[in-house]
Amino acid sequence: MKRFTFPGGTHPEEHKSITAGKPITEAKASDKVIVPLTQHTGSPAKPIVEKGDRVKIGTKIGELTGFISANVHSPVSGEIEKIDLYLHPGGGEVLSVFIANDGTDKWENSSDRDINSFSAKDIIDIVKEAGIVGLGGAAFPTYVKLSPSRGKSYQTLIMNGSECEPYLTCDVRLMIEKPEEILLGGMLIARAIGVGRCVIAIEENKPDAIREMEKLVRNCGFELAVLKTKYPEGAEKQLIWAITGREVPSEGLPIDVGVCVQNVGTAFAVYEAVRFGKPLIERVVTVTGAVKNPSNFKVRVGTSFKQLIDDAGGYLGEAGKLIAGGPMMGIAQYSDEVPIVKGTTGILIQKKEESIPPLQTPCIRCGRCVDVCPMRLLPTRILAFIENDDFSTAKELGVLDCMECGCCEYVCPARRPL
Repeated sequence: MKRFTFPGGTHPEEHKSITAGKPITEAKASDKVIVPLTQHTGSPAKPIVEKGDRVKIGTKIGELTGFISANVHSPVSGEIEKIDLYLHPGGGEVLSVFIANDGTDKWENSSDRDINSFSAKDIIDIVKEAGIVGLGGAAFPTYVKLSPSRGKSYQTLIMNGSECEPYLTCDVRLMIEKPEEILLGGMLIARAIGVGRCVIAIEENKPDAIREMEKLVRNCGFELAVLKTKYPEGAEKQLIWAITGREVPSEGLPIDVGVCVQNVGTAFAVYEAVRFGKPLIERVVTVTGAVKNPSNFKVRVGTSFKQLIDDAGGYLGEAGKLIAGGPMMGIAQYSDEVPIVKGTTGILIQKKEESIPPLQTPCIRCGRCVDVCPMRLLPTRILAFIENDDFSTAKELGVLDCMECGCCEYVCPARRPL
């Protein structure tokens, strides 16, 4: 079978075997959840509840504002304690809804519907109302992707199951445990955007997921594309190049080349929203690194990192760094009291000795950063202009096309902060 890939990239240590064989387990619901109204790219949702209001699981508590925004729903049943600023894993503080869980797990709405009865517009409306966002990390509102501007259309849907970030295994576990639901979600997305070609792309280091999907793709008209194991194979523009040979233009979007990319977790969320009317209130998160029992958890948004770490047995020794996401593109945290949000793919704890910053030395002009850059930029030259406050030249060299994947810094023998 052909192996698809893109120019550039690198091969960081995977560390996926720590949790790849661990089935998804359901994390205990917190006594209190803190739900940020910013869990997506775009404008924050506005609160539509007040202190003292009673809510159920799935009650809308935040309403989208503007075109690029997303609804937010309660992950528990209980009472609104307050609406206030609170820590966010993306950095800083954002307006958040504090909810005391009453433990009854009563749902706002729950149904079992025929997914074949919905039109393209119905599906987009359901996705919008459910607050679904991209679950690969970027958290871009999904209904926006499904609503291309006038004059533009999609020809190809790519279901992204590459999960190239080291340590993370939430997507591979979902593909192993819920392959049929993922493909049904993909079929709903394909119906919504009117495409004829649908591809599910998985890296070759996930043989169990490939095997599960191989059993099903023939019956639903999907193609299975096996990708070479390379980072960042799952980045949107690189995945499109690998599968279709089309290049998204500088500062352009996938719609410009007729391709829609959706994470497999997003497809699963779309399936649950259309079939059961379930909003996006939970997701799978990998907790790994220096914890006693690394695991894959299905966890409700608003749950603290600390609780999930405790569910994984607690810290193993002295923690040096806490990261939301993986080691390449994740965000370091200064507190484990931050809440899980829709875009949280993993929690990585590094030991103290692993998190010591390397000694930086002068650039030796080896060119490794240029070789691995998936956007074909000149990282060392761009850095030189930025260090000299020459941002206009850095822009001319394509700094705005940088996706901050970290390949250049990973391979740099001088340990430059590229």
